[in-house]
Amino acid sequence: MQGRRRPRRARAARALWTAAELAVTAGAVLLLLVAHQLWWTNRQARDAARDEVTQLERQWQHARSSSPAPAPAPRDRTPSGDGTPPGDGGTRPAPDRGPAARGAARPAPGLAYAVLRIPRLGVTAPVAEGTGKAAVLDKGYVGHYRHTAQPGEAGNAALAGHRNTHGEPFRHLDLLRPGDTVVVDTAAARYTYVVRRILPRTTPGDGTVLAAVPHSAVHPAYRFTAPAAYLTLTTCTPAYTSTYRLVVWGVLRSTQSR
Repeated sequence: MQGRRRPRRARAARALWTAAELAVTAGAVLLLLVAHQLWWTNRQARDAARDEVTQLERQWQHARSSSPAPAPAPRDRTPSGDGTPPGDGGTRPAPDRGPAARGAARPAPGLAYAVLRIPRLGVTAPVAEGTGKAAVLDKGYVGHYRHTAQPGEAGNAALAGHRNTHGEPFRHLDLLRPGDTVVVDTAAARYTYVVRRILPRTTPGDGTVLAAVPHSAVHPAYRFTAPAAYLTLTTCTPAYTSTYRLVVWGVLRSTQSR
């Protein structure tokens, strides 16, 4: 009987040891996956985004040095869309009427063509056309919703960015407050927006937040009522989930030609 019990105990011990090794291995693999998502993808995306911003700025500098300075942008007295003064003495630059009006082509999908700067958050990120994950967002870029206005145009220029992983440029978007500035640089001009309203949480299907005159169909109290040049920033919320959307709206305050 003793001889039979020993092999059984030995097999049980080996099985227990094997199970423990598998559990440790699985835990190590899980930790590696978490580290990859939360650290490595951020490092890669931030480095790539920083390089893209540098390349864009060099291209713009080269273009400016080889061409005459543009004429100053026209100004008008159009009020901001929420009825509040634009913050520069009651006047502001007339919104750009868009690439079609200028005879310019729309940016190609996936192409970085602008730089977003959010001083309060210390964010500097390239803006690319489209909001696809692989082509744009996972590179650490901010994506431009293709059916919305371009930065500086009349209408609503809407942008999306990751809140977690892959550079997470909108990680702290919830810290923005009304009155904060958001800047979008392009080859043609610098557009400065002032944050007017923040919608802390809405559903992913609340598409009217991207409308030309933005408003929330889910939360009717959050709305603008008049045409203007808007900027909309969107990201997932709460952090580490994609259950809801956080929305920040700004109104164009000034345009500085390059």
